[in-house]
Amino acid sequence: MTQTVFPVAPDAAVLERGSVLAPRFDDAGLIAAVATHARTGEVLMLAWMNADALQRTLETGEAHYFSRSRQAQWKKGETSGQVQTVTEIRVDCDQDAVWLKVLPAGDGGACHVGFRSCFYRVIENRVLVERL
Repeated sequence: MTQTVFPVAPDAAVLERGSVLAPRFDDAGLIAAVATHARTGEVLMLAWMNADALQRTLETGEAHYFSRSRQAQWKKGETSGQVQTVTEIRVDCDQDAVWLKVLPAGDGGACHVGFRSCFYRVIENRVLVERL
């Protein structure tokens, strides 16, 4: 794995308005990552990144994430073929979340249970209903 050290912003002004990438990882060393389809804007998934996964994504142009359940980094699509080519990465105002705009390969999906988006269910009267 790549050894990664991102800088720490010295103050709120640099963090919120500066040009330095200084992601704020949580106590577990993770940052939330939302992936949307670069062409349609559809929300595909929410995942987590550690510093190494973010660095690998920046270096390769393909999405890498960190699995909290397996405690391991993974490249999206490595086994499913749904590799996500990153077209743009944004950070939120206080740099504690990232937004990846991606072009998914394979069948174009993102969900490990077979759906295009991980957000395939709608809550109606406190019941989950599939909406593709």
